[in-house]
Amino acid sequence: AAQLVESWGGSVQTGGSLTLSCRFSGDEFKNYCMGWFRQVPGQELEGGAALSSDGSTEYRDSVKGRFTISLDNAKTILYLQMNTLQPGETDMYHCAYRGGAGYCLPYAVTRLPIEGQGTQDTVYS
Repeated sequence: AAQLVESWGGSVQTGGSLTLSCRFSGDEFKNYCMGWFRQVPGQELEGGAALSSDGSTEYRDSVKGRFTISLDNAKTILYLQMNTLQPGETDMYHCAYRGGAGYCLPYAVTRLPIEGQGTQDTVYS
C-alpha cells in the first residue's frame, strides 16, 4: 500500500515562502490524484492544490498564483511551493493520494484515501 511522509514544514515571516515536500512509496503511481490540504483547528479540512497523473493541476481560488504543486521526475516526492504566506495560513498541512482514475480537484483532496501524518507550518507577523 502507498505510504506518504511529509517533511518538516517550518516557520516564515508574513509575506515569505515555504516549500513542503511529501515522499511517496509503496505503489506504482501510474494513474493517480495527489494533493495538499490543510487542517485548521476547529474548522473543516480545506483542500488547496491537486495534481493528476495527466499532469494537470488545480488550485483553490485563494491560493492561485501563490502556491504551486509539483512532482519530481522520479515521481517520488510531491512539493507544494507556497509564496506570499499570510498569518491565517499557519496550519497543519497534509499530502494525500489516490491510486486509479477519477476527478482530481482541490475540494476532493481532503477525501483521498491515503494521507500523510501532516506537517506544521507557521507564519508569524
